[in-house]
Order: sequence, then C-alpha cells, then structure tokens
Amino acid sequence: MAGLRALRIAAAAAGALGGLSGAVYSLLNEQSRRARRIIGLPEAPPPRADGVYLPTGEGPLAPDDPAVPETPLSFAMIGDSIAAGLGVETAAELPAVLLAKALAEESELPVRLTTYAVSGSTSRDLEGQVDLALRRPPDLALVIIGGNDVTTQIPIRTSAALLEKHVGRLRAAGAAVVAGTCPDLGAVRPIPQPLRSLVRSWSLLLAKMQHRAIEKAGGVPVPLADLLSPEFLTRPAELFSADRFHPSAAGYQISVEVLLPALCSAIGVWQGGPIADPPTRSAAAEAMRPSRRIAARIEAARIKRSHRHN
Repeated sequence: MAGLRALRIAAAAAGALGGLSGAVYSLLNEQSRRARRIIGLPEAPPPRADGVYLPTGEGPLAPDDPAVPETPLSFAMIGDSIAAGLGVETAAELPAVLLAKALAEESELPVRLTTYAVSGSTSRDLEGQVDLALRRPPDLALVIIGGNDVTTQIPIRTSAALLEKHVGRLRAAGAAVVAGTCPDLGAVRPIPQPLRSLVRSWSLLLAKMQHRAIEKAGGVPVPLADLLSPEFLTRPAELFSADRFHPSAAGYQISVEVLLPALCSAIGVWQGGPIADPPTRSAAAEAMRPSRRIAARIEAARIKRSHRHN
C-alpha cells in the first residue's frame, strides 16, 4: 500500500533531499512509525465495475449485451491505487466509473471501461499493465502513477523515463492518452512535520518531471497536485477516506472534475467551456518552500542543545 510504504521510507527520502543529520533522520523515522500506526492497513481492495456504460446512464453492461447499440469507445484506466479507486465504499463511487459515465454522456457514445490499475503499482509496473491494454488498444487511456515511486525511492529521472516510454507505447498504438501527475503527498495529515514537507518536495519534483515526460511522449498531462492540493489541504476531513491517505468518494469526485475536460478534449468531444490553465504558483508549490528551513531549524536546535550539554 502506498501509505505504508510512504511512511516506512520517507525519512530516507528526506535525507536524500536535504542532506539531514543523523539526529534529524532519527526524528523522521520516529514520525514515520507514529503515522503508520494512524493510517493502518486497507481492509480490502477497491471494487471493480468494468463494462459498457451508455449515454443514458445505464451500466455496466457486458460488451455483447443487446442493449449496447454500437462499437463502444474503449477507455482504459492504468496506474496505482488512485487510478484503481482505493478508498471508496461502492463501485458507483469509483473514479473510473464516474469518468466512464461522464465520457458516455459527453460523447453520446457507449464507453467500454477496462481497469488495469493495481494498488501499490509504481512506474516499473506500467509495462505489464500497458502490455495487457495493448492486446486490444484502447481509444483513450488515463494513467495515474507516481505516489508509490516516491515511497519506494525510485529515482525521479527513472520514473519520468518509464512514464514517457509507456505513454509513448500507448500513443504509438493509436490511443489518446491523458496522465495525471503525482499527487501532493504533503497533503496527507497523518505524516507529521517536518517529514510532510520533505515528502511534499519529492512528490512535487516528480510531478514536474512527469509533466515534461508526458508531453514529450505525446500525451496530455494533468497536474493533480496543482489543481487538487488546495482543496485537500483545506477540506481533509471530507476529501480523505477513513485511512486518511487515499481520497474519499468526495475526493475522487473533485479529481474526476479536473480530469474529465482533458479526457474529453483528447478525443474531441469536450462541450464545456475553455479548459483553464493550472495556477502558475499553486498552494502545493508554495508549500514546498518551508521544507529545508524546517530541517535547518531542527538541526540548529540540536546543535544548541549539544553546546549546552558541553
């Protein structure tokens, strides 16, 4: 699970980011253990509701159901627990289902949803998921990946290169591809400061590199941290699920709202207003600033205490 991995290794990641002393590293390890106890383990994997969704709102139907009037638009969900929808209680709340229904309504076509996303996946797992998707290349694919890359300390350049490669494979097969970049892990409240600021720095740097990689491969990037972090930072009780790490149904709903325009635009069916550009300085980006200052303040306090004892 992304949450537990994040807390097991985030202190090590923090050390890599900030060159922290042993004393600060020990503090971060203690913080990660404390937060792990708060988050706990998931009780079950997310539900699945693959099938065909009609513009009328019906679904999921089997692809060979007589009620399916024509060849559906094929839509693939690829990625990690966020793409899989971990945190919801019912299939109707899954982001993939919400998007499939909305795509059917916007396009006025049936949409066949196939979920390849698996909780705990990293960019290294994209190869297997994309291999499966390319057996019947989709018309449209949504990729959300990155949180577990941070928590397992995959080098940022490696993560970005893998994403570029597999987005490129989907594009070469004729699929339109939209990819959500790494969320802001610093919005997860059970991770205490200064650990939270350091994890935020890592996740936002990865998101920036992913954005470039997606564009280079011919996909459409959606900066999830920039667009969603302000909401999750101000409404955590509502937008996080019971584990306080993955989104709740309400959290996935606002995620769907920022992803849908890009998905519809990628296949030429967006009928809404102009798609707004993300903020040039988001709340998430601004929140990166204190991380090194916080670490420096802790180190200064440690040195001061050491001088007193000497």
